[in-house]
Amino acid sequence: MSSISIIGLGNMASALAGRALAGGNAVEIIGRDQAKAKELAAALGGATAGSAGTAPAGDIVVLAVPYASAAAVVSEYGDALHGKVIIDITNPVSPDLKGFVTPDGSSGAQEIAKAAPAGAHVVKAFNTLFSNVLAAGPAGDRPLDVFIAGDDAQAKTLVSAFIESLGMRPLDTGQLHMARALENVALLEMGLVAHSVKHTNFFLGVSVLS
Repeated sequence: MSSISIIGLGNMASALAGRALAGGNAVEIIGRDQAKAKELAAALGGATAGSAGTAPAGDIVVLAVPYASAAAVVSEYGDALHGKVIIDITNPVSPDLKGFVTPDGSSGAQEIAKAAPAGAHVVKAFNTLFSNVLAAGPAGDRPLDVFIAGDDAQAKTLVSAFIESLGMRPLDTGQLHMARALENVALLEMGLVAHSVKHTNFFLGVSVLS
């Protein structure tokens, strides 16, 4: 069992919290709107509501906020995130869906890591799953694949164990610079939604042939 703090009150926050609770994890919901945080925690059943700006209770802190505010949220918490594993689920895609708002050669996760205090470890994960797919869980007898990237091996081991508790399969893609590749996968998925699949009820995964 892991101890998870989720910062954010949107669809991804709700989906992740629901799966985490079903997997036997302790879940804390944190949002700037305290009333909405308490409402979501109560609706999920079993979650607690934390207070924005105070130290998150979880060993793992999930940034379930828009990318535009993610680095600022990390900076705001500052040293309260020391020793925490920060899961970045954001996608820094430009409004026209043609590229990214991050500097050339960087990724959203790397920019967030720059804002994190020493002793905190950023792991990219869950950014290639739509909230409705995440909330639904495994697809038949096939678990959802969750691609992860990060520089700290121990942090990735912790995140992998958390992913497995959700009934999903963690797939390590390498160090944090691989987050850029994962953000490109999300951009590909958005292109599929816009031009061919026309809905979000799908996921991309890996089939090992031998």
